[in-house]
Amino acid sequence: MSTFIKQMINKKLKQLSPDELLYYARQYNFSISKEQARLITAYLRQNPIDPFDPGKRAKMFKELARITDQETANQAQSLFQKMIKSYGAEHLFK
Repeated sequence: MSTFIKQMINKKLKQLSPDELLYYARQYNFSISKEQARLITAYLRQNPIDPFDPGKRAKMFKELARITDQETANQAQSLFQKMIKSYGAEHLFK
């Protein structure tokens, strides 16, 4: 089952649109511009990402900090950890 869940998450990240990202940013109290949303979604589509691997996840958040700023990347990382715990999915993100 975990392989299926991982595939779904990766697919969603690759298909995320700038407008969807802006919607989620507002929903979770993040401040990003339309241009930043465009750059983030382009990065997600163009680069091999694996949020389940700690090293690759760290690289993804480092790139997020480059596109936005360190505070936004830290907020995103904190939200990511909270969501993993709230869904009981810690075992997938070791």
